[in-house]
Amino acid sequence: MSKGTERLDRIQVPELEEILGQAFPVLDDGFVRLIDYMGNDDSIVQAARVSYGKGTKSVSDDRGLLRYLMRHRHTTPFEMCEVKLHVRVPMDLWRQWIRHRTANVNEYSTRYSLAIDRFRTTQPDQWRLQSEINRQGSEGGMDTDVGQRLTERETEAQSFLQEIYDERIELGVAREQARKDLPLSTYTEAYWKIDLHNLLHFLNLRMDHKAQLEIREYAETIGEKIVQKWVPLAWEAFMDYRHGSVNLSSDEVEVLALINSGQMEEADKLLLETGFTVPDGDSVKPTLEGRELAGKMDRMGVEVPWGKG
Repeated sequence: MSKGTERLDRIQVPELEEILGQAFPVLDDGFVRLIDYMGNDDSIVQAARVSYGKGTKSVSDDRGLLRYLMRHRHTTPFEMCEVKLHVRVPMDLWRQWIRHRTANVNEYSTRYSLAIDRFRTTQPDQWRLQSEINRQGSEGGMDTDVGQRLTERETEAQSFLQEIYDERIELGVAREQARKDLPLSTYTEAYWKIDLHNLLHFLNLRMDHKAQLEIREYAETIGEKIVQKWVPLAWEAFMDYRHGSVNLSSDEVEVLALINSGQMEEADKLLLETGFTVPDGDSVKPTLEGRELAGKMDRMGVEVPWGKG
């Protein structure tokens, strides 16, 4: 072959080659399976150096460059890596998952194939209470005696709906119509291909403590079992600068500066002016934004100053 047309060998990551096709179990009957991948940490570094040229020469090593890219949100080099996964996930979680529209997806079709006869089940000690603060979240657990009754009713409902579906199929009803009353707990499967930049965005949202517990288990499995082995340097930078970081608005920075300098009365005034707190009788109470700020302050070991000015 002439110069410039040599065959480029596919980049292989030994740690990933060992787990290709291996199903990592999630929930009671779900899984995540690595099907294929492209690129590694070197691919990100290579793309960045081509793109930024002289601008990256001051960064002496690959780890430093990767951390620089993550720190300053230079995202394009991370798009040079892609991964394809085979997932089995309950339909209610898949609705959340598929909202991330930056992936290529091919889902198991119950128009052509029989529905997967597996449902996500809930153990008596796994039922959660509705959060009074976060309308789309949960907080605390149900009493196990109540949970036992809920689990029994769940089993009855799932068995009944599966029986109805099976009856329709046996009578010759079209699969596209027979499926319509299947519950959201029914498992579905899909091939999901996504680049690393968008995958890290997905993981940052779905690994967050405010994400639904069940989809968080999928995200943690993908991150810890696959991504960490695939691009360890990028994963380290992601955990430091994205997932494990604290982002502060300009108002939050100003509040913290006042607290740090001992100007508690001014800090209280600014919190009210910016809407982090609202009057509550003779005191104040935090808004949603204020509670989020309190969480950040707690992580940094800063005392929350509500009403202490």
